[in-house]
Amino acid sequence: MKDPVVQIGSPVLRQTAEPVHAKDFGSKPLKALIAKMKKVLDKEKYGVAIAAPQVGASLRLFVVVGRAFDEEAGEESKTKTPDKAFINPTLMRVSRKKKEMSEGCLSVRGKYGAVLRHEKVTVKAYDESGKQFIYHGSGLVAHIFQHEVDHLGGILYIDKAVRVTDDDSVAPPPKKK
Repeated sequence: MKDPVVQIGSPVLRQTAEPVHAKDFGSKPLKALIAKMKKVLDKEKYGVAIAAPQVGASLRLFVVVGRAFDEEAGEESKTKTPDKAFINPTLMRVSRKKKEMSEGCLSVRGKYGAVLRHEKVTVKAYDESGKQFIYHGSGLVAHIFQHEVDHLGGILYIDKAVRVTDDDSVAPPPKKK
């Protein structure tokens, strides 16, 4: 089965993604793209977020799985925060303090790297209906925001990693159910 996630080497991963136009908020094509991203992400055991270029769409959009927000809040696994779309995101504020964390990517399968990222980040974005919101993330969520915004600028984590290693424990692409 063909991997539903675009892999390193594809030009779309190195392009600067185009903004989503206001007229497209709530449109069928945008809703379909977000649904596709959520579906692909749902099949990924190790995936916590996905950017539109990773499914072949050069648009400023990413989706974060709800469990990442639950973990940040320290909530029980019984809590089910829905996956959240971030459209036309911008990093408004970043902490001075940085932390080196292990990082992987669905578009760079079988590798992990150590990347220095800001510990706290504030992102401004639009939701699926076009309503603007601000989210203050720390820890893993801040890390995710930075990784995904990099994707929208054509940057992969391996471009910033201080070390990259092979990881045999990373699962191959998911099989069709």
